Amino acid sequence: MNSEILVNVTPMETRVAIVENGAVQEVYIERSQNRGIVGNIYRGKVVRVLPGMQAAFVDIGLERAAFIHASDIDISHPRLHDEHQTSENKNVPPIFQLVREGEPITVQVIKDPIGTKGARLTTQLSIPSRYLVYVPDSDHIGVSQRIEGDSERERLRELVNSCKDDVGIEKGGFILRTAAESIGEAEIRKDMDYLRRLWRVLEERIKSEKAPQIVYEDLPLHLRITRDLIRADVDKIRIDSRENFQNTLDFVRKYTPEVEPILEYYPGERPVFDLFNVEEDIRRALSRKVDLKSGGYLIIDQTEAMTTIDVNTGAFVGHRNLEETIFKTNLESVTAIVRQLRMRNLGGIIIIDFIDMEDTEHQRQVLRMLEKLLEKDHAKTKVTGVSELGLVEMTRKRTRESLEQMLTEYCQVCDGRGRIKTAQTVCYEIFREILREARAYDTKSYMVLAAQAVVDRLLDEESAAVADLEEFIRKPIHFRVEPMYSQEQFDVVLQ
Repeated sequence: MNSEILVNVTPMETRVAIVENGAVQEVYIERSQNRGIVGNIYRGKVVRVLPGMQAAFVDIGLERAAFIHASDIDISHPRLHDEHQTSENKNVPPIFQLVREGEPITVQVIKDPIGTKGARLTTQLSIPSRYLVYVPDSDHIGVSQRIEGDSERERLRELVNSCKDDVGIEKGGFILRTAAESIGEAEIRKDMDYLRRLWRVLEERIKSEKAPQIVYEDLPLHLRITRDLIRADVDKIRIDSRENFQNTLDFVRKYTPEVEPILEYYPGERPVFDLFNVEEDIRRALSRKVDLKSGGYLIIDQTEAMTTIDVNTGAFVGHRNLEETIFKTNLESVTAIVRQLRMRNLGGIIIIDFIDMEDTEHQRQVLRMLEKLLEKDHAKTKVTGVSELGLVEMTRKRTRESLEQMLTEYCQVCDGRGRIKTAQTVCYEIFREILREARAYDTKSYMVLAAQAVVDRLLDEESAAVADLEEFIRKPIHFRVEPMYSQEQFDVVLQ
């Protein structure tokens, strides 16, 4: 599989597209005015403790207070040694034993603010480098699940253990990242030394900074990709900004020199995103409907609670029989679904309504293909299988806003419903409003101000109803088009 990473930089925002086999699979956007804060470490202040929710709100200097659950607080908290614990709260102690209002607390952001919700926090700090993640409050040495060989996993654990004392790291644990597969002792030592020096600086800041204050800020997007998104199959990283290319090159030479050969400045006349039609793919990713090559299509609806994906055969009629047509459509839709999950960065609960398959072997093949394609996803996913209703239920870890949340806002006309009242419905609302006004006030006539479509219907299809209403209230009714009104807006003016 051939992969490229395209980096488009402007003063306002940085956009990154991951292209696999010529097709865009993921898009990351970071705007200068509201950068993502996942990974940032803050010296915060507890502003409210909620025992009923086992959680607390923490002021970290943002517009909205951030949220921390008791399960995300390190249970080795010193206060727990002083207070009585029952067997019921042994695993997750009551929140009031862990934090108190007004006290400072060092936290790390694990989920960006999304919608009306504040950032999600943890006290279990971690600092990433190219191959390792340093966890100061743990002695555990973990290995990425994507590194599958048992012998390789054991080799890496032994390598980290042997290097810890030599580098001078007395406490803390490590997680070996996917990029660490097959690396040697020199790379591990270099990463450990970097993390040791960084953590000492952060320790001093944590002791000296007053809450709320940022202690550590993660790298900007164009540098993060060289640390987090590079895999063995990435052939090229193209950056269209000379300044940011040089900035990235300096960073790579210092911390990830193995990335330098694939780094390339792109000076072309065509925008770098036009090389693989990225702009068009972003536009399509904001649509409800996704067309399949066979003629079938997906309908994707994103809500606050979950995302639903409905698979339809559409114009695809197949060649053999109905069951074969359904199976082929479902199989084709899997590739499109996984791509859309990554492109749109859909997270949380996801319900997929494949077309009903009677053949259990067909169900198994579709499910297996879904799980196989999800292995390429950077986000953690879990598929629970086919439910009794024939739905596939899955979860995908959400740490940042989806593409839709980042690039769009609720429609002011429909208030986010996605639908508006028909002209006929608005006409009947106008009739009821006129009747209310006629009972309450004495006037010579009425003027209705409404959108073009509504006035057209009042003068055409509803003209007989208007005449009956005029006869009933014994007053004339006049109409005027207001070009700035939405279809649901209207006013009834007494004259």
